[in-house]
Amino acid sequence: MRRSLPTSRLALCLVLVLPLAACGDQSNLAKGEDYGASPKLPEPANTLLPTVNIAKAVGWPEGAKPKPAEGLAVTAFAKGLDHPRTIHVLPNGDVLVAETNAPERPEEGKGLKRRIAEYVMGQAGARTPSANRITLLRDADGDGVAEVRNTFLEGLNSPFGMALVGNEFYVANTDGIMRFPYNPGDTRITAAGEKVADLPAGPLNHHWTKDLVASPDGSKLYATSGSNSNAAEHGMAVEENRAAVIEVDRQSGATRLFASGLRNPNGPAFHPETGELWVVVNERDEIGSDLVPDYMTSVKDGGFYGWPYSYYGQHVDERVQPQRPELVEKAIVPDYALGNHTASLGLAFNTSDLFSDQMKGGAFVGQHGSWNRKPRSGYKVIFVPFEGGKPSGPPRDILTGFLNADEQAQGRPVGVALDNRGALLVADDVGNTIWRVTPAGDQSASR
Repeated sequence: MRRSLPTSRLALCLVLVLPLAACGDQSNLAKGEDYGASPKLPEPANTLLPTVNIAKAVGWPEGAKPKPAEGLAVTAFAKGLDHPRTIHVLPNGDVLVAETNAPERPEEGKGLKRRIAEYVMGQAGARTPSANRITLLRDADGDGVAEVRNTFLEGLNSPFGMALVGNEFYVANTDGIMRFPYNPGDTRITAAGEKVADLPAGPLNHHWTKDLVASPDGSKLYATSGSNSNAAEHGMAVEENRAAVIEVDRQSGATRLFASGLRNPNGPAFHPETGELWVVVNERDEIGSDLVPDYMTSVKDGGFYGWPYSYYGQHVDERVQPQRPELVEKAIVPDYALGNHTASLGLAFNTSDLFSDQMKGGAFVGQHGSWNRKPRSGYKVIFVPFEGGKPSGPPRDILTGFLNADEQAQGRPVGVALDNRGALLVADDVGNTIWRVTPAGDQSASR
């Protein structure tokens, strides 16, 4: 098991180095070297403390918005939300938004190191109470702005993932999957939910988000479950069914481990051509600004992707003891790196005809942004082109400008989804807005 830094060293950094951003190292990679099928992986950095480089959350000034790529336009679909994280679009075009944040986690708050993390999250806008609500947004007149807003579901427990199969609506709370009855056109669900399956939670619950997708035939649900630590510092006993994708039989609720070794997977989505399940994954921290790249990857049944023993295939993390060489040997190399510490959380494949033909079948990725890298990374929405069901080139920035000139966070993108007219929706949990991206001047996206 990996040893934590001594409290005295932590205290020394706090006392001698203010602000916290002075702790840690700085990236030495050239732009783009931590993206793609073969990212550059330097030697781990050994620093007194992990790099801390907080982008203070300030929100958007009146009239401000993110910057779209050339040829694209962005408008606010809905403002004034409460920490919106994920988006689900219903068949009738209604947009559901999970307004949510971390649950109470009594064991997360222990020790000086955790208090530093609490400070970091507070500065980054991640310490707001959870609304525990799903809100319905409806653009009834087709102008690209939601004029109807209703509480769709409330009284949830840090909800994140959502899925609809027939007339059954599923929500992944932090501790389990709930099922509710739904009829097309409903703007509110008042019926009591039924728990379908438990998900790993408990008093530590380090990575609390549980994302969700239904299989194309509707028979299975796939839930993501992040690790209970950075790199197994609490031991492997608390990691059961974590750092994993869990398959759930929709009718019986029976669960099984589908894939493992994925430190913090999110954004599960099936590729429209191949039918493969893909996720984006937040990799481990505390070994430098240049390690380890977050990534997106297809997920194989029974596959193991390295965490905690190794990263990007067989690159062994020496902090983790005892090692499991038999697992490292079979660790699958991810398909595509998404940059170091970008906190990529949202994934949506482009099934739309609205954008250019070159973008068909590719992936939109919401990058929440780093708090532990110099220079900062993420804080944008990117597009990764695909060909033959696999990533096929460098990423393209779709939405930027979330950091202002003072490197403060005006917004932070999380979940992404396509609406029923093919436009891209982006949840911004610092700006409390759902942004809508379309081709510039394309009237077909708003009607």
